[in-house]
Amino acid sequence: MAEYLGKGDYQYEPVADWGNFPPEIVLGDVAGIAVDGKDRVYLFNRSSTPMVVLDQNGDVLATWGHGIFANPHGASIGPDNYIYLTDNFDHTVRKFTLEGQLVLQLGTAGVSSGTMSGKPFCKCTHSAVSPSGNIFVSDGYLNACIHKFDQNGRLLKSWGSPGTGPGEFNLPHNICCDADGWIYVADRENSRIQIFDEDGRFETQINNMHRPSGLAITPGSCPACIVGELASYLAVNRDFPNIGPFVSVFDQQSNLLSRIDKKKGAGLGPGQFLSPHSITCDSKGDLYVGDVVDADWAKVFSNREMPHQPSPLIHPICG
Repeated sequence: MAEYLGKGDYQYEPVADWGNFPPEIVLGDVAGIAVDGKDRVYLFNRSSTPMVVLDQNGDVLATWGHGIFANPHGASIGPDNYIYLTDNFDHTVRKFTLEGQLVLQLGTAGVSSGTMSGKPFCKCTHSAVSPSGNIFVSDGYLNACIHKFDQNGRLLKSWGSPGTGPGEFNLPHNICCDADGWIYVADRENSRIQIFDEDGRFETQINNMHRPSGLAITPGSCPACIVGELASYLAVNRDFPNIGPFVSVFDQQSNLLSRIDKKKGAGLGPGQFLSPHSITCDSKGDLYVGDVVDADWAKVFSNREMPHQPSPLIHPICG
């Protein structure tokens, strides 16, 4: 009998061991994940094969990106049908065709703008493209701001500073744009999603979540937010129940609509998560989640040896 997790319009059936990888492809942490208009799935992962493209059945269609990236962190496909790949160790965002041809690079490889400089980039985390074609970059681990570029890579403006108030950030970790051009930022260590217009004006925020890491939004105006919530990495509350890791769905009034959670805590089994870092949806409403296991296992399980198995994905059947 099928096992469904979540509730309401957001119920999903976990699929174990999705992805048919030949021996020469050893998948690393799937830090970024994206789906194109043909429902092909792009796994931006930390291995010697940084981009792996699969069909919905999990069969490998293509690989590319070898020797380019320092540390894959975020992936998104814009309305322009290009894929944007964010490398936090390299301080760059690169725009590629879906076949892997480099079209544009934002930032200088290996060159940081400086800690909390407010300038592009210092360990940038993710990027997204609005319907108008502007590129937005969350920046990031050693910065606390959002940068807006035009489609040719010209910097238009930056906004944000460290803090907890509106328009301030404590590790902006992920970013999305909706059909109306609103900008959604996973303000991870402030445990909220901040929403802005395209000029960076604060509109509202979604809270009642814990350390949002992965972020996706449903199609259309006023979308729901699908959030990968992290567990605590602190010894004082690492074992607390009901604070992650799991994948949750919120409306824009901070109401919890659904939660994918097996009630067994963190793990690598179907429907369990360790560090849900990247999320995307396909045209059928199926959900794909990339789990960063190698990098985060010791942060969640400080005294347990990590089993040797691939980073898990979840592939629900409806949403």
